[in-house]
Order: sequence, then C-alpha cells, then structure tokens
Amino acid sequence: MPSSTGLASADAGDDFLRARRRQALSRLGRRLQGSPDVGAILPFEEVVAALGRLGERDAGRRLIDLDAIAGTVGRRQADFDRAFRPTSPVVRTRWERIALAMREGRDLPPISVYRVGDVYFVRDGHHRVSVARALGRDRIEAQVVEVLTRVGAERRLTIADLPRKSSERLFRERVPLRADHAARVRLTDALAYGELAEGVEAWAFRMQLERPEPLDRPAAALLWFTTEFDPVCTMIREAGLLGDGTEADAFLAVGGERYRLALTHEWSPELLARVRAAR
Repeated sequence: MPSSTGLASADAGDDFLRARRRQALSRLGRRLQGSPDVGAILPFEEVVAALGRLGERDAGRRLIDLDAIAGTVGRRQADFDRAFRPTSPVVRTRWERIALAMREGRDLPPISVYRVGDVYFVRDGHHRVSVARALGRDRIEAQVVEVLTRVGAERRLTIADLPRKSSERLFRERVPLRADHAARVRLTDALAYGELAEGVEAWAFRMQLERPEPLDRPAAALLWFTTEFDPVCTMIREAGLLGDGTEADAFLAVGGERYRLALTHEWSPELLARVRAAR
C-alpha cells in the first residue's frame, strides 16, 4: 500500500492523483511507441462477438487476480484504461470515497465479473478494481460468471487482436473439430485460418464424391483430422519439414508447395522429399 500521512481522506486524494499521473505517463509512452490500443480497456460485447459466444455458467464467488481484469461491460470504457487507472477527473469523488473505505479497512461487497478465457470483464465494481490496483493489492473478491466461447482469450488479448480472433472463430464454425483435435490445429497467423478452412472444405467435397452417404460438417472435420491432418503431420515431422511454427503452419505451407510442384492433392513420402529438396 502507498505511504500514509495518518489522514485517510488526504491519502485517498493523493492516491487518485497518483493513479491519474501513472495513467497519463502510460498513455504518453504508448503513443510514443506507436501502440496506443495496447492500453485500451477491452469491450466485452466486441470481444465475445469476435470469439463466438456458446453459453455461460455461474462460477460462484472467488478471489481473482487483479491483473487478469482487463475489460468492461457497458459504458465504462471512457473512465478507465486497461490497467483500470482513471482516465479523467470525472470519477474522482466516488473513487476517493472507495479509497478511503479501503484504507480504513471497511468491508466492501464483491465485484461482479464475466470471465472469458483468461480475461475478466467488470460488470459492477470498476472503481473498486481501480482503487485496489492503485493501493497495490493483488487479488479481489468477485462473483464470477464464466462465458464460454468458441475461441479462447489470453491475458495479452488487445482490441487489435479481435479481427484475427474472428478469423479463427469462423474457421472453428466452418470446421467444427473436437476440442482435443482443435487444440492441435493452431496457426501462427490467424488470418490464414480462412485459407485452411477453404482447403478443408475442398477436401470434404472430394471425399463426398466418393461416398454414398451425406457428410456433414462435424463428420467431415473428424474425417479430415484423422485421415488427412494427423497422418500428414506425422509424415511432415519425419521428413524434417516441421520448421519453427505449429503443425498447422507446416501442414498449410507444405500443402501449398506440394500442389505447386506436383499438381496433386495426394500425399506420399516421395512427394515430401521433392518438397524438401525444393526449399
């Protein structure tokens, strides 16, 4: 906790001014570095729309890490930055009142949050979060509702990541893999998910021509993973073509080179040897 003068009301005022200075310095630093959006608080509605909402469940009351709280529900985007430092003097009166209560050790009700992946979004309690962080606390009591999404959210998620996350979500909708399979189909460049989805759909179309029964998306996704992606990734690994990226990165890259060299969608060790020789 910051130093105390012995007069809690005066200390609460100093706490607010200190938090405002830190916010201003952080904003200036980000602007000079050319990355102003990094410090922007995450808007819940936009994030969930990009990730694809599946449902929600009550996770109960628990202590949560303050540095995992990076978003807001509703209209508080203009009042706080991503670190919940106040961005204007508008919130000062209420902020200082809560700071005084915390400094005096009074009990405050738990905040209310949504959890999306590894990130929390405040529904009620923005000022309490802001003050707790300013006073150097690490955790806060919260009533948590977990929102389940098709694509996950990491703590480092920023607004600039949302178009890429949306691209990944569209892939998951077009190619509805099982969770354990989806965990292996990860692309470094999220914008490449569209290309991969088109490849899977083209593959499924060719498979459908050879099968009498209809092949829906979940069935096609399972068949593609077990008879195409998984065995081909094994071949790529054994051929030394995996590279520094993910399995899916290698699958997409080698697949493109395979077709360029041999004009075929088939895989074989000999063809992979040709691809390796061409690199």
